Amino acid sequence: MEMIFETHAHYDDEKFDADREELLARLPQEGIGVVINVAASIESTKTTLALAEKYDYIYAAAGVHPSDIGGLNEETFRWLEKAVKSEKVVAVGEIGLDYYWEKDSYVRRQQQEWFERQLLLARESSLPVIIHSRDAAFDTVKVMERVHAEEIQGVIHCYSYSPELAREFVKMGYYIGVGGVVTFKNAKKLKETVQKIPLERILLETDCPYMAPEPHRGERNDSTNLPYIAAEIAALRGITEREVIETTRKNAASLFRI
Repeated sequence: MEMIFETHAHYDDEKFDADREELLARLPQEGIGVVINVAASIESTKTTLALAEKYDYIYAAAGVHPSDIGGLNEETFRWLEKAVKSEKVVAVGEIGLDYYWEKDSYVRRQQQEWFERQLLLARESSLPVIIHSRDAAFDTVKVMERVHAEEIQGVIHCYSYSPELAREFVKMGYYIGVGGVVTFKNAKKLKETVQKIPLERILLETDCPYMAPEPHRGERNDSTNLPYIAAEIAALRGITEREVIETTRKNAASLFRI
């Protein structure tokens, strides 16, 4: 069985409270070899670290999502600086910009500030980044250019922009995170992106419990749905699922140094 590398999960989410232990225990039998559990706040960095300590095959990304920057101040940022030094932390994330939920220009500037500081923290810590960018393409690139993000590397998670912009991120040394949305009929831009960028720059992810692929759209998502995503990428590129799983696993192992 080809083992799949899950690069973006949120198993500390309350939607898994009822059956978390049971689900995580069976992931290796279901062909999931490695999981990166990704934090979104100071609090979820703590729960993510706890999960990574408990399971050999779970690793942690520590960071604060743009929608949760209210929890960041000098004191909590100092705590985050220490947290990223943990042995099981393999990335700073998820960090970035989200203008879909935030229209206030002052808060958007704050998002940019904390995005920049967390990018710099990743560079200082020699860690890659997991970037969340929604309705904020221009400012995402601007902040990344300002701090020379090409020296940091990472993944643009849950990619939602054009194939042309994906190529620009790839030129900067970044990977493109592809999840369940690629299986949706109306995901034309993402399908096109998957066809136009090198397979060597694609990572598989679920963003579970969110974004379940077809035929489970709208249900709680988990890593056992990754084969649907691999199958869609394979169909779009005219290659085998095995090639998608093998190559994306190598990509993730290289980026996260696992």
